[in-house]
Amino acid sequence: MPHSAEERARIVTIKGSTVEVRGLLSYRMGEITYVGEEKLMGEVIEIERDFATVQVYEPLEGLKINDPVYLTGKSLSAELGPGLLSNIFDGIQRPLEQIKKISSSPFIQRGIHINALDRYKKWQFEPNKDLTKGHLVKGGDVLGSVQETETIRCNIIVPPNTTGELLSIQEEGEFKITDPIAELKGSDKKKEELTLMHEWPVRIARPFLKKLPVHEPLVTGQRIIDMFFPIAKGGTAAIPGGFGTGKTILQHQLSKWSDADVVIYIGCGERGNEMTDVLREFPKLVDPHTQNPLMDRTLLIANVSNMPVAAREASIYMGITMAEFYRDQGFNVLLTADSTSRWAEALREIAGQLEEMPVEEGYPAYLGARLANFYERAGQVITLGSPYREGSINITAAVSPPGGDFSEPVTANTKRFVKTFWGLDPNLANRKHFPSINWLNSYSGYIKVIEEWALESGLEDWGRYRQEMFTILQKDDELQHIAELIGSKALPADEQLIILVAEIIKEGFLQQNAFDKIDSFCPIEKQMKMMKLMLLFYNRAEVLIKNGCPISLIISLKTVKILKRMKEDVPNDNIIRMNKIEDYIHTDMEELGSKYGYKV
Repeated sequence: MPHSAEERARIVTIKGSTVEVRGLLSYRMGEITYVGEEKLMGEVIEIERDFATVQVYEPLEGLKINDPVYLTGKSLSAELGPGLLSNIFDGIQRPLEQIKKISSSPFIQRGIHINALDRYKKWQFEPNKDLTKGHLVKGGDVLGSVQETETIRCNIIVPPNTTGELLSIQEEGEFKITDPIAELKGSDKKKEELTLMHEWPVRIARPFLKKLPVHEPLVTGQRIIDMFFPIAKGGTAAIPGGFGTGKTILQHQLSKWSDADVVIYIGCGERGNEMTDVLREFPKLVDPHTQNPLMDRTLLIANVSNMPVAAREASIYMGITMAEFYRDQGFNVLLTADSTSRWAEALREIAGQLEEMPVEEGYPAYLGARLANFYERAGQVITLGSPYREGSINITAAVSPPGGDFSEPVTANTKRFVKTFWGLDPNLANRKHFPSINWLNSYSGYIKVIEEWALESGLEDWGRYRQEMFTILQKDDELQHIAELIGSKALPADEQLIILVAEIIKEGFLQQNAFDKIDSFCPIEKQMKMMKLMLLFYNRAEVLIKNGCPISLIISLKTVKILKRMKEDVPNDNIIRMNKIEDYIHTDMEELGSKYGYKV
């Protein structure tokens, strides 16, 4: 908050979600201001002579010309430290649970200012035993740690822009978030106290020592992603799709089941009921990797459609900054945003209020630059400081193109900056095929990396299985067009077999039920076995067809139904049952061949 009356200016114009202010010459771009008597939070986004335009993050009703505007001298920053996880914040990092406790209304009242991190809770701090008085510490060095949740132990790190001689460090004990736990002497001989928390401006990427090439997949448990269009740890992915194609459910699945250490879910401008589903569902979920509550490693940011549009951009930058904080501790972080289209619409609206020259479909000319700045903050890195740590940020962002048109500006620009594209298909969604990722127009730029990882991990058949399945699906797509004209039964038996096996792959492998206890998550081992069994069936049936066996006999085999149902019928850890299915395929084919005299 401001410290003196001299830091005041006055409102001269109110327009949309912005106000124009005048009265001082000390404005700075990105400076946080408080507008009006209620001190509504805003940010300076344009300066011209002694005028400044302030983007206000709260509704402007009730503001008047000549109302005061207070400058703070600070940029929009995130509070970083233990206590972030298991929490839900709004777009400017106000804790919604705390707001609920002090509010007399079910809605967020204007002008509420609450610290993101609890100033009264005490944390059990364990110092780094390797640090002693006189030690030279620098940004990223670990001072100690606290147990943030049952799942996550939070390292207390020296802020990136801080260096100095360690004068003292506290012994093990309980401390509040603002209590000093270490004291440094900088090169200018000034003393500086370090606490369990620090702040960082959200529009500036946190530094790291070195960016590494990605080298392993982010395992999601979703078969079409892990096997067909994988994302690497430190990678980026877009999920474009029209209304009702399953973007939100897919993002929920990634948040629940991926093998990331920390999950940050940003509800950016989507409908409030979707965020409500997250709030109701996530606290009840058990983390499959730790058996602790999933919220122990999850952080939620809610900036839904009925909140001020200006805060959508703030929520995106706030989320990625908190992701960098956990990356710097050595964690693999999954950040998922739903959706970047709503952020882009906010940019368009604000650009219109500033009377900036629009480009395609009214979006500002800097749309691509803003998207690039966001996606560039993903990656696998060696962090600053000691001990040695590697961490990663994975970004998966939904895009909501109007009418499902992938050529519109937000989707087109997003494709320039992401390496994995999971295009959702309304036709698949209408047929209740979920995830509705279209296997013919989606892609992954991490295939070679994952193939190398698979070879090192004993999954040497991964690339071959994937290619063989893709070949079947591509041939099926070509045959479907012919079948629509002449009927599938008019096709040769070998082509009818391709259609049959493609149907097995679509229903039994690519389709996955997010609400089924078994099928919601599928481990890599089971995915590989499923692919092997489906291709085994195809290869054995192909031999029978070549030796004269009618396709009708193969279609009638019980194996067809077993292959379609094994995703739900076989528990994920029951490899013995999968091996029995393999034996059953061999037996089924051999019995068919011997009964009718066809060579197998």
